[in-house]
Amino acid sequence: MSEADGGEQGTQESGAPGSGAREFVVEADGGSRGNPGPAGYGAVVLDAASGEALAEAAEYLGTVTNNVAEYRGLLAGLRAAHELDPAARVHVRMDSKLVVEQMSGRWKIKHPDLKPLAAVAARVFPPGRVTYEWIPRERNKHADRLANEAMDAGARGEQWSPSASTAALDASAGAAGGASGPAGPAPAEAAKADADVRAAQAVATPGVAAPDVATPGWAPPDLGAPATFVLLRHGETPLTPQKRFSGSGGTDPSLSAIGREQAEKVAAALARRGTIQAVVSSPLARTRETAAIVAARLGLDVTVDDGLRETDFGAWEGLTFAEVSERYPDDLNAWLASPQARPTGGGESFATTATRIAATRDKLVAAHAGRTVLLVTHVTPIKMLVRLALGAPLESLYRMELSAASLSAVAYYADGNASVRLFNDTSHLR
Repeated sequence: MSEADGGEQGTQESGAPGSGAREFVVEADGGSRGNPGPAGYGAVVLDAASGEALAEAAEYLGTVTNNVAEYRGLLAGLRAAHELDPAARVHVRMDSKLVVEQMSGRWKIKHPDLKPLAAVAARVFPPGRVTYEWIPRERNKHADRLANEAMDAGARGEQWSPSASTAALDASAGAAGGASGPAGPAPAEAAKADADVRAAQAVATPGVAAPDVATPGWAPPDLGAPATFVLLRHGETPLTPQKRFSGSGGTDPSLSAIGREQAEKVAAALARRGTIQAVVSSPLARTRETAAIVAARLGLDVTVDDGLRETDFGAWEGLTFAEVSERYPDDLNAWLASPQARPTGGGESFATTATRIAATRDKLVAAHAGRTVLLVTHVTPIKMLVRLALGAPLESLYRMELSAASLSAVAYYADGNASVRLFNDTSHLR
């Protein structure tokens, strides 16, 4: 459906625009089963005073991302509210922090596919007539249900139509002279919407020709294949089975005989899959050795990136947890209580590691867009990449466990979204 079309596909309305300004609440949501994957949006316009549902909109979008679907839901809700009363004031409630913060002007819109959608949404009502509020997902059930109804209909090859739970709304719309079924955009409106989105794209990226808009629903172009990082923890060293702190500030141990055998098994498993296109390693000996064994089997070269090194554990290097607890009890307790705390002797805090890993991730995603890359690294960097993808707090690092020579995977999409696809897989070692 067009982002700018006043007659959003599948809109069901009740009532008529009032003669004076009214106040509406728009609740909107969007979802993607795969991100990107089969997607849809839902939106409902409520009377701010009574809470009565005045209009609903939902649509199956084809394959787009969560963020695109959420913006499309916002646009549908604003357009439906505009049709009810162009002079109304609107309060938007969504469970998408991204959309709420970007449309409120507090966050920058970085991705080019979201800029035109935001630009179109900002023009539906004059400036100052729309406000935004983030709400928890459980308070956005109406719009969420509509979005899922639209996705379910799309999976059946159908257009969305009101479910039994909205039969009363459908009946009141019919009594008020509204359409009795889903209404699609008129050809002239569709053309206007298409032009509106193209113009917004040109404004969003000056000097760059606006890309063609995909025909199904006039959605933004397909985001393409993600950058996929297959995350390999190095094989065992003599310190691994003893569970000793082994970071970037210690003796830099090499693989043990078991560790080399583990690396060979990983290499064989990855060779069977045949998807790895590049290998990047931490600079430490155990990771470079693991990477070399795998890369030789895959016929690839190894690139070393210092950003993938393990955390520096300072004076704790080479010690067991029990030994650290005995020698440095206060420092250990502080470290366990706060990601800002540093190990004894000038080690690296998890907060500092997080900043380094995030920068390394951004650099590697930009360098390997659309490719599948093996990153041979350590426990903390892998946990940190997974944590960042999930949007989890730093404390979540204490609740993950990674085995030697295990595989994890994270996919990074062009709109900034990430998806954890695998974690701590050791099936290739059995």
